[in-house]
Amino acid sequence: MAVVTISSTPIDAVPPGEHIPTADQRVVMYGVSWEAFESILAIRGERRPRVTYLKGTLELMSPSRSHEMLIRRFAAILDAYLSHLRITYEGVGAWLLKNSKEEAGLEPDECYILHDVSKDKPDLALEVVWTSGGINKLEIYRRLGVGEVWFWIKGNVSIHVLTDAGYEVRATSPSLPDFDFALVAEMMTLPSLSAVNDALRERFVR
Repeated sequence: MAVVTISSTPIDAVPPGEHIPTADQRVVMYGVSWEAFESILAIRGERRPRVTYLKGTLELMSPSRSHEMLIRRFAAILDAYLSHLRITYEGVGAWLLKNSKEEAGLEPDECYILHDVSKDKPDLALEVVWTSGGINKLEIYRRLGVGEVWFWIKGNVSIHVLTDAGYEVRATSPSLPDFDFALVAEMMTLPSLSAVNDALRERFVR
């Protein structure tokens, strides 16, 4: 049986013209009006690239296999935790979030609405930083008013909490204060998503 191993270190800048199979594929365009952004959204096909937009700069990104595998695991861990605590939630995936007045929009790697699932924006977004560079996503999330953003990078999770002064890095999550972030690092080292799910079932039936 083949086992796929995911490196815990993201790829830094990719030299122009060089193809690295495990890197995310990005195209960045400048001077893109909001109207042009809306037009691009309307004509994307089924295999659509993920979009990020901030004040005239548009990024189209196709996540790599490793990127997608990591976010699936990250989401599986959080799903298991929320279900174990019987917290009402909705996982909304790469929900397109946008605000024309703020000239900001993006599709998170994964996002969650907690407690009242009728809310019109997520309480928490998850992002895997796999290939460096790109638009400042925290500034976009600030303009969109998302309360928390968790970034996975180099095997660790950083917690960013929205305040009146912008995002602050915290040691714990206000939304999920008892969440064990060491669990994420542990689960990410397992050889498959099925192994992650098996380990989570054992962990949360104790």
